[in-house]
Amino acid sequence: MEMIELDGEAGGGQLLRTALSLSLCTGIGFTMERIRARRARPGLMRQHLTAVNAAAMIGQGRTHGAELGSTRLCFEPGNVAPGDYQFSTGSAGSTTLVLQTVLPALWRCAAPSRLRLEGGTHNPLAPSVDFIADSYLPALRHLGIEASVRLERHGFFPAGGGIVHATVEPSVASTRGVLDVRGELDGMEALAILSGLSSEIGRRELAVLGGQLKLPEEALQLRSVKPPIGPGNALMVKVRHANHVETFTGHGQRGVSAESVAHDVAREVKNYLASDAYAGEHLSDQLLLPMALAGHGEFTTHVISDHLQSNARLIEKFLPVDIAWHRHGSDVWRVVVGS
Repeated sequence: MEMIELDGEAGGGQLLRTALSLSLCTGIGFTMERIRARRARPGLMRQHLTAVNAAAMIGQGRTHGAELGSTRLCFEPGNVAPGDYQFSTGSAGSTTLVLQTVLPALWRCAAPSRLRLEGGTHNPLAPSVDFIADSYLPALRHLGIEASVRLERHGFFPAGGGIVHATVEPSVASTRGVLDVRGELDGMEALAILSGLSSEIGRRELAVLGGQLKLPEEALQLRSVKPPIGPGNALMVKVRHANHVETFTGHGQRGVSAESVAHDVAREVKNYLASDAYAGEHLSDQLLLPMALAGHGEFTTHVISDHLQSNARLIEKFLPVDIAWHRHGSDVWRVVVGS
């Protein structure tokens, strides 16, 4: 088996997840050293370990070093098999990050797969289930990829307890995907979700978003999770354009005011709206992998993040593609994936 050496020092869990996805799709094994070396708690945490074990399960792979805290992992993929799978982080670790790890390999199978994922559904530093359902998967449909998610139960840090169901259809992303025109603005809506916390927190968050983004009362929604499984708060804004929906998420934290959470989300939304780009910062680095697996594609974004750059360089180690970006006007970057 062909094996490649990777260094995980400069990135977080994303580099590991991308490597796992590509290994399953290409049949190339890898050894990653210094996993998350610059993080306060280096090595594999529960959600990373769940992603490793999930990849090994669907791909009949072998692992060495797959244990909590490990900073070195060897992964040898086997044959990917579609089917019904259940994965649990055993904590509030992100279900969506585990889903994104196995999704590319499963959509390349000849039969559909169904997944049940348990853990966190709205986590800091991870895409929310709403982002996956409303932004990520619809963008993939433009590339010929069909998958869906359904939220059964919310899960917040640190209690977890969330449940997400996903269905992945056989797909071949063979057309040249060009995601560069988001179209006319159709509207915006804000949603504050609270679990085991006072609804006043959500009202304060929505009041800030309503004022900052000039949203009407009917565009401000408050939802309480019942029964609550631990305390939690997620604040989301969905920006709907004719060709794309971009989802922005903030998370309540102990010691951070509701107003501060809302101001941060509003700032992200305003930065996105100030440009004509299709993809926001977080969606942009997630579009690289499906386009690279197809061998081509391009999209526009308003920022070239460190995540996008490190993800691009890792993808190029597995696949015969070049990923480049250049300015397309004063506030837009065009990212091009080609062989």
